[in-house]
Amino acid sequence: MNDRSALSLDQLSWIDVAAHLARDPRLLIPVGALEQHGPHLPLGCNVLIARRLCVDLSEEFGVLRAPSFSFGVNVKTARAYAGTASLGRKTLHRGLNELLEAWEAHGIDEFVLVTAHRHDPHLEALATLVTAAARVRVIDVWDVPIHDLLDGQEHAEHAGEAETSVMLHLYPDLVRMDRARDFELDPDEFRRYMRGGMPKPPPGGTGSVGRPTLATARKGERLYRRILEAIRRAVFLRYDEESDTL
Repeated sequence: MNDRSALSLDQLSWIDVAAHLARDPRLLIPVGALEQHGPHLPLGCNVLIARRLCVDLSEEFGVLRAPSFSFGVNVKTARAYAGTASLGRKTLHRGLNELLEAWEAHGIDEFVLVTAHRHDPHLEALATLVTAAARVRVIDVWDVPIHDLLDGQEHAEHAGEAETSVMLHLYPDLVRMDRARDFELDPDEFRRYMRGGMPKPPPGGTGSVGRPTLATARKGERLYRRILEAIRRAVFLRYDEESDTL
């Protein structure tokens, strides 16, 4: 077993899982979506980014991680693009609730869900998960302030400068920069887009919003390190501090 799979739940026996949970009863869960990200990025980039964060955090802090949950709630306009598939908000909520219930029964007392998908109903499904007693933390990757690292956007949009840069850093072989095209919406239109308020794709769009042509791998490395460090401090280092005070 290689180092990057040593803490992956689906590659351990139940005896190994039980022994690990006796030492550290936490579980990382990457949650993504399968949707278009323009002609230049893969459909699964949300879950690819979330999974890589979970792998890095798992290795550093010795926390078990679940297999990636690759489907989420997408905006209705995304369904026009080949390969995109969405769950309903209630379906995602119920499915994850049932998984958390099963794992909590095995002794997990804290779940850390990491998602890089920003659609409001998707985030609502995660934010309202219910357990008997375990703590549930939901990390929205793009909540981390990154505006100072961007050249053409104030925040992460959809398959734009930020997301494309991170993908160039993590998965350069999956990015087709020769296909990248800038496409911008005004703030009100972008909010409608993120909330699923557009009945069809915006005219002239190709499944992305923002300025992906400004993306670079070096910029992506800085963005990724900023996001990773923010999660480390907010969740894992704080957990260790709280444990030391008990």
